[in-house]
Amino acid sequence: MAIGEGVRLDTPSGEEREVKAVGGTTIDGAPIAYVVALAAVVTVLAFIPLSVVIGSGKSFPMSQGIYPLVGWLLGPVAGALANGIGSLAGVFLAPHTSTMPIATVFGAAAGGLASGSMCVRDTRRSLRVVSVVVFVLAYSLYAGRAVLQNGASLWAVLLGSLINWSALLLFLLPTRTYFARWIGDQDLRKVAMGLFGGTWMIAGLVHLCTSAIIYFVLNWPNAVWVSIAPFAPFEHAVRCLVGTVIGTGVIAGLRAIGLVKPTYALY
Repeated sequence: MAIGEGVRLDTPSGEEREVKAVGGTTIDGAPIAYVVALAAVVTVLAFIPLSVVIGSGKSFPMSQGIYPLVGWLLGPVAGALANGIGSLAGVFLAPHTSTMPIATVFGAAAGGLASGSMCVRDTRRSLRVVSVVVFVLAYSLYAGRAVLQNGASLWAVLLGSLINWSALLLFLLPTRTYFARWIGDQDLRKVAMGLFGGTWMIAGLVHLCTSAIIYFVLNWPNAVWVSIAPFAPFEHAVRCLVGTVIGTGVIAGLRAIGLVKPTYALY
């Protein structure tokens, strides 16, 4: 076609591309500013007691309700780092909600790694495998020590650790993928469902990691397993409610303001 027949030489053609600036250093695709901000949130929520730990006189912190959310917002490596730093600061600044520092920090970091690895992309598969190995080993040592070494009833241990083995099953089964897809859905009702189910799963695995370490020190008897059985699921449901309410609001807000999304975020 000849020039002059209505075609402009400076008219761009081809697929429209969108360029977003990440803005600074990143950790596994998550801006470091996000990691610092969420670590600070974890620390602040560590001050707020959520429930009483039987026999210890201490409390679980509200921050346990958002350990999974941090991984879903940042991805596995950045999520584990933010949870680890935030929970470590909470151990020193809010000792009234930390039963055993090493257990608190390890559980928080493991939760961020596991939730972040739920990204549907296959590139996170190796981290999921690592998480599965850690959780299976933790439950085997935890329940096995109770029954085989300390003489606790198998049924008492199964009932007392219901939130742990149910969380492990949910992580091993396709439910993990369903929760991930719901969290990434545009319908906030599905987001809330994914957050509640996902928090039950990931926070249950956090509880497993912390409890396995604590049990090797305290070795509580069969009577304690029986006593915690009716209360643990209700307590865990409260954790899930905290994660769902905070998570739904945060995800809705992030979508609305259009901040740069970390590479392995689910929302």
